[in-house]
Amino acid sequence: MSNQTIEIREAIRQAIDEEMERDDKVFVMGEEVGEYNGAYKVTKGLLDKWGPRRIVDTPIAELGFAGVGIGAAMCGLRPIVEFMSFNFSFVAADQLISNAPKVYYMSGDRFSVPIVFRGPNGAAAQVSCQHSHCVEAIYSNIPGLIVIAPSNAYDYKGLLKSSIRNNNPVLFLECELDYGRKMEIPSDEYLVPIGKAKIVREGHDITLVSHGSMVKHCLEAASALAKKGVKAEVIDLRTIKPLDIATIAQSIRKTNRALLVEEGHIFTGIAAEVGFQIIEHCFDFLDAPLHRVCQRETPMPYSVPLERNTLPNVERILAGALKCME
Repeated sequence: MSNQTIEIREAIRQAIDEEMERDDKVFVMGEEVGEYNGAYKVTKGLLDKWGPRRIVDTPIAELGFAGVGIGAAMCGLRPIVEFMSFNFSFVAADQLISNAPKVYYMSGDRFSVPIVFRGPNGAAAQVSCQHSHCVEAIYSNIPGLIVIAPSNAYDYKGLLKSSIRNNNPVLFLECELDYGRKMEIPSDEYLVPIGKAKIVREGHDITLVSHGSMVKHCLEAASALAKKGVKAEVIDLRTIKPLDIATIAQSIRKTNRALLVEEGHIFTGIAAEVGFQIIEHCFDFLDAPLHRVCQRETPMPYSVPLERNTLPNVERILAGALKCME
């Protein structure tokens, strides 16, 4: 098997291209996905290859084109709907909350909605509070939605291909700041299963649980902890909903401590849910209270120093882990 070193944006593009080749029901729609090659060049070259019937530029009307995508999915197609930012998905909230996840149930299983909503989620660089919100905790509250947040090129490609083939609506959350990160991945086709977390670093003293862009910070913190004699295990959730609590619990039973890290806000966040499930499944194995490192409880500032101070970082993760070890 040969390998290739590519950016995350190229891994996403390959996943889309391969699935469009495999299944002529797959198409892409969204703002600037065609003529402009995508706001972040994720769909670069796809219009030239597949044409405007399968790479569809839309007006700036998220509520409208999200609804068109849901209708197309109900009719047997497999749309990939790009939001230029997942903050803009709030304009289409009624489609994502009231329609896509509920059609299968409300129709008595007569209609499936095999649709992927994808695009950047969370903070970028100086885009302030209306372009920086993490949406996973909001949409994970909705039954019927699958929520995925990869952290590296390998998982981006494999999980997106699995998402496109899934018969349920999937929210595929990306990170704008990570699109240019490179990684060696297989050149041959592969899939990554939905709903399975991954231990990306093994350890026995404390478990760090995270997803998306925060995983790289956890790995850096784990390296710093190792220099202090603390062997941290790092778990990448990959899929937020359904949550792979089995992998998390197995790790906690080994390390007996946990630090939960997420880019989103602390109140009613993903870390809160993961923490409760840890208590529910392995309370007797904990030797210390759970701790969380999350975005500070404020709208995202525009100032670069304030932005850095608001978001979780390696220093805050390291401090949180050491507090767990006290």
